Amino acid sequence: MKIKFYDNIDENLLKFAVIISKYNGKWVFCKHKERTTYEIPGGHKEEGESIYKAAERELTEETGALRFTLKPICVYSVTGKNRVNSTGEETFGMLFFAEIMEFSDVINSEIEYIKLFDDLPKEWTYPQIQPFLIEEYIKRTRQN
Repeated sequence: MKIKFYDNIDENLLKFAVIISKYNGKWVFCKHKERTTYEIPGGHKEEGESIYKAAERELTEETGALRFTLKPICVYSVTGKNRVNSTGEETFGMLFFAEIMEFSDVINSEIEYIKLFDDLPKEWTYPQIQPFLIEEYIKRTRQN
């Protein structure tokens, strides 16, 4: 698995939106109904949808976030076969950060529940990808 980071890229190449999120200073992670691990909210961009709108939709669907701020961090790419890429070709996504102010009581997706963490979880759904996305977010946040 190979991960690269870019400042920007042609939006037509972007397939995924991943949203690193915090609520009251705690990391927000999702627990999928079919898995025992934790993951960062995110998912595929739908046909005709901007990557920003995809991020808003995925964050709302997977966490129940009602009020939040959302900002792009960088473009990332993953090369190698994984659960969402059977070809192993380089695929591109946009990494976002969201500060969530309010949640709904209901999550309308495949997510069973969200969990707030003081420290990052040990049980990752995508351990070869997601820790590196958070590491890049932290690095870029410190630089600014």
